[in-house]
Amino acid sequence: MIRFALRCAGGHQFESWFQNGSAFDSQAAAGLVSCPVCQSSAVSKAIMAPSLARRDREEVCAVGQQAPAEASPEASAPVPMFNAADGEVRKMVVELRKRILETSDDLGPNFAEEALKIHHGLVPDRPIHGQASFEEARTLIEEGVKIMPLPRLPGEMN
Repeated sequence: MIRFALRCAGGHQFESWFQNGSAFDSQAAAGLVSCPVCQSSAVSKAIMAPSLARRDREEVCAVGQQAPAEASPEASAPVPMFNAADGEVRKMVVELRKRILETSDDLGPNFAEEALKIHHGLVPDRPIHGQASFEEARTLIEEGVKIMPLPRLPGEMN
């Protein structure tokens, strides 16, 4: 296992563990690695000193020596995942997502095609949402269509 420091296109930094370097490369290329803050899948490795998980670090002692005493971990208070401010942001993200979904048409996999039609004035302008592949999203952006991912909370994609 190897831990990589990662950075998204939005500048957020985070870490993640992978089986090896090529596992990161293949998962990132498939869009399976995303920023936990903004959900962007435009993720790259940041400069770091790699950290490897190893199993060969058992402590041994010579015959006749006493084995070192097991270090007992100090009991510590659990750290909350979210503080009060995070809870407010969480509520706002949930409300924003709910409002977007209620006030726009779900086009599912036809989103990219319909967004281009709206952009070129072939169909009436209206709020829409749906799914687009990475390549479809890139094409939309290159055409000048303003798109954005729906806001998600960390863990919603798991």
